[in-house]
Amino acid sequence: MKIAVLGSGSWGTALGQVLAENGHEVVLWGREDYIADEINQAHTNSHFLPGINLPATIVATTDLKAALDQAAVLLFVLPTKAIRSVARQVASYLSQSDAQPLLVHATKGLEQGTHLRVSQMIEEEIPRQDYQDLVVLSGPSHAEEVARHDLTTVTAACPNLQAAEKVQALFKNHYFRIYTNTDVVGVEMGAALKNIIALGAGVLAGAGYGDNAKAALVTRGLAEISRMGIKLGADPLTFVGLSGVGDLVVTCTSPHSRNWQAGNLLAKGYSKEAIEEEIQMVVEGIATCQSAYELAKESGIEMPITEALYGLIYEGAQVKEGLLRLMTRDGKQEASLSQAHY
Repeated sequence: MKIAVLGSGSWGTALGQVLAENGHEVVLWGREDYIADEINQAHTNSHFLPGINLPATIVATTDLKAALDQAAVLLFVLPTKAIRSVARQVASYLSQSDAQPLLVHATKGLEQGTHLRVSQMIEEEIPRQDYQDLVVLSGPSHAEEVARHDLTTVTAACPNLQAAEKVQALFKNHYFRIYTNTDVVGVEMGAALKNIIALGAGVLAGAGYGDNAKAALVTRGLAEISRMGIKLGADPLTFVGLSGVGDLVVTCTSPHSRNWQAGNLLAKGYSKEAIEEEIQMVVEGIATCQSAYELAKESGIEMPITEALYGLIYEGAQVKEGLLRLMTRDGKQEASLSQAHY
């Protein structure tokens, strides 16, 4: 079937590769002509996936209408800040079409200002009668490794399990395995908030701390993620799955992660603007940190790691100072994952 992949960055290109190798007709949409031209002519995307040869069957375009035309599945793989505007354009097209595609998104973030999850943004922009269902695709997955056929497992989440199973069937192959889940809130919150903790992992590495500190951060980071997710209605068990602890581990332990890289630069004294210029790609954790910090304050949720990172990114706090505050907080009792107050 024809699948329109909206987003020609590293993750969109890697997912497009999986789908093309599974025999689907893939049209990759992006805004940059030079990227589309390179994909069509050289079958590479050297800016985002250097050293990877893409299937010659992938077609790239900057014409959104051409990408959407007759597509049975629309896969959003865009930065969080671009989701709403592109969804609005998709809604305009679908309102004049009888296609009613299945929508899937693989974006990990929260909208600034509204603090909405990505699926909520899409639902606000695209009328429900114009699509089959909306599925979230998320999990521990570096684009570079998927493109190299490293073994990868992710989750397809939707309240309608049959829709999640359709996405499972689309993507599943010998190196890319999909599990299904009905907890969209948990999967999206795990995906978004782990980027904040990955920033912290990069900060610790950049400041010279070792494995003990990393283990503490990942464990207590999971507690923060769970606290907020459970408050918003997520199933606690989701956070010990692929989109929770799985995604958290991969982003906190690998220099492949843009968020880890950004945290590492933050520890070396780079400003938010200098980090974005250095990495040259969207670092979702920076914006998500602000959204999560504000949401936590509004909701009365204790998120000390997020608060400390917010101070580093947006208030000019010093790394040693932030870590000292975290380590010398009032004593706490460690509790089970199901206890949202811990």
